[in-house]
Amino acid sequence: MERTRTRSRRTVAVVAACAAGLLMVSGCASAHGGKAAQQRAAALAAGHANTPRIKIAMITHSAPGDTFWDLVRKGAQTAASKDNVDLIYASDPNSANQANLVQNAIDQKVDGIAVTLADPNAMKNVVAEAEKKGIPVVGLNAGETAWQSEKLLEFFGQDESIAGEAFGRKLNSTGAHHDLCVIHEQGNVSLEQRCAGIKKTFKGKTDILYVNGADMPSVKSTITAKLQQDHSIDVVATLGAPFALTAVQAVSDAGSKAKVATFDLNQDLVNGIKAGSIEFAVDQQPYLQGYLAIDGLWLYKYNGNFSGGGTQPVLTGPAFVDKSNVATIAKFAANGTR
Repeated sequence: MERTRTRSRRTVAVVAACAAGLLMVSGCASAHGGKAAQQRAAALAAGHANTPRIKIAMITHSAPGDTFWDLVRKGAQTAASKDNVDLIYASDPNSANQANLVQNAIDQKVDGIAVTLADPNAMKNVVAEAEKKGIPVVGLNAGETAWQSEKLLEFFGQDESIAGEAFGRKLNSTGAHHDLCVIHEQGNVSLEQRCAGIKKTFKGKTDILYVNGADMPSVKSTITAKLQQDHSIDVVATLGAPFALTAVQAVSDAGSKAKVATFDLNQDLVNGIKAGSIEFAVDQQPYLQGYLAIDGLWLYKYNGNFSGGGTQPVLTGPAFVDKSNVATIAKFAANGTR
């Protein structure tokens, strides 16, 4: 499997506190602390934390019906079940509404917040408010370039610029000459970074096409019209699995010979790669992003642990999935974890 490596090694910083009754699993030098640590370790060995139940909110910019976010949520729910966490999940693709959801979580006095920063400026004030109230905030999926400036504890996702650059190099290896990069959420910085990354490394021509991702029939007709207008386009690059599957239909409707490649997976997309209707996909492992975000907040709450030392993200991608390895990925996609 082709992988793009991080620019530097991920680091792990551990903050330990052993005063005023704060007893961490990593070990405070007292008999009582040692016993608590042993009990907690035993509970985790059994697959379930015995720590007091806490409440964590995950607020994303997910649009209704996007299967990508089903995987994020499933990973979060798995971690919440293991860690004895009451998970509150909410989403809205409108950045102002998403900020309001974060404020609602603050008002509920949650113990931690996991948030996506598709529009960092819109989230800046509520993130600062959470931190002012002593609520730890971690980032996931979107906002790799903004999480440090907004003082988030840690970030779980992929570097979208690096992913886009890897995508462009992959297109070069396929012999493509003219790609159409389809952005389904205008203003989403992560999607803009993907297309910019492609344009940086792809040796051919790259066009950008904006579509309304909330209206799939419109997505299909807009791509179809573009392909009918420009027959030189030989690859359609989409930025989400559902849009790739729709692009396949648009290619057929337009009578085009363009190939389709994409970012992100779901089970239908995996089947498309197996069938040959999709050339390849970049997988950022959304299940893992959701899982790590919740588990990371639990680890910080009870152990004082946080990944990356406040300076490095925990990268979950990119990894390429194509015909050479799709059979291995398929069984995990069927389980809803890839």
